[in-house]
Amino acid sequence: MKTGFNRIVIACAVLVAVALLPQAAAGQAGTSAVVFLKIEPDSRAAGMGNAGVALADNASAIFWNPAGLAFQTGTEAAITHSNWLPEFNAGLFYEYLTAKHHVPGVGTFGGHLTYLFLGEHDGRDDQNNPTGTFRSYDLATGLSYGVKVTERFGIGTSLRFIYSNLAPGQTIGAEQTKAGVATAFDLAGLYRSGQFGLGGEAKGTLSLGFNLANMGSKISYSDNAQADPIPTNLRLGYAFKVDFDEFNSLTWVTDFNKDMISFSGEGADREADPFYEAIFSSWKSVKVQTNSLSEDEAEFRNLSVLDQMTIGTGIEYWYNSQFALRSGYFYENPNNGNRKFLTLGAGVRVNIIGVDFSYIYALEEDSPLSNTMRFSLLVDFKK
Repeated sequence: MKTGFNRIVIACAVLVAVALLPQAAAGQAGTSAVVFLKIEPDSRAAGMGNAGVALADNASAIFWNPAGLAFQTGTEAAITHSNWLPEFNAGLFYEYLTAKHHVPGVGTFGGHLTYLFLGEHDGRDDQNNPTGTFRSYDLATGLSYGVKVTERFGIGTSLRFIYSNLAPGQTIGAEQTKAGVATAFDLAGLYRSGQFGLGGEAKGTLSLGFNLANMGSKISYSDNAQADPIPTNLRLGYAFKVDFDEFNSLTWVTDFNKDMISFSGEGADREADPFYEAIFSSWKSVKVQTNSLSEDEAEFRNLSVLDQMTIGTGIEYWYNSQFALRSGYFYENPNNGNRKFLTLGAGVRVNIIGVDFSYIYALEEDSPLSNTMRFSLLVDFKK
């Protein structure tokens, strides 16, 4: 691959990485392409520290845990919009459209469309001559299905098509950039208990969920020899809901998320393992560079499996199933991305319409995620 070609693809990849993995350390346990697939789409769970794998009780379960569809009936559609990285004022934006429909006796089906616009850029060749402007964007679409295996346990899956158009039609030397294409699937499960007494009028419900997402082919912007892994990841978590009476309820959620990416070989021979190997080989400590100095002055440390995980936790209060307040916290190890932020959110439900809002208050100085807001509109046709 020519140097100029590398420059274009790497520049676009860095743009995506900055957008989605702000304040990244010099090295990380696992790096991948199309990390837009990890953006948490709906404002409700985003207001609770980006945690929702065991909640998964609306159409956005397609992202968090498609097994959550198994416990849902009726028909629902939702859309989320966010001006991405508002601190950069770069005109980036994120859109997520999702819908689900229950078929009695068969299960619940869902579909989604994800779009991340990454701006307009000036193309340059090896001699730094302009080659015209181009627009960069990432797109994913797919179908999901969830069904109950027992009264308390459901399973789900998703199939996804990914189209990453970072630097279209840029010719460098004898090579031309192309859009990256990949396919992926998810496997998920969800357990949801019946209500149990907590004393007085209060009743509790416990949910446990997992989602092994984005297992699929590598993606390439030139030739298959240069293919990169997509962000296969495992999300585990719980949701504990307390109904104090007919008007007041409180839910506490926590998610643990780990990228299932691993590499074999060293130096120029280093290559990402296929996903079916990485889901096993990624469960080990890895050595990462913790600064951006030259190789001779570089500092390294080992990241344990726990260090490689992110943690999101939050609470949600509902009054009369109509008004909600939310708050949460998200943590990532300083040597593996260093994202730390508080989240706030609110929601309202009126008849068949729902509106949710979330806001990120970053705890790191100069974080690109500062002041990021999401707005979601939901229509629940079953009411």
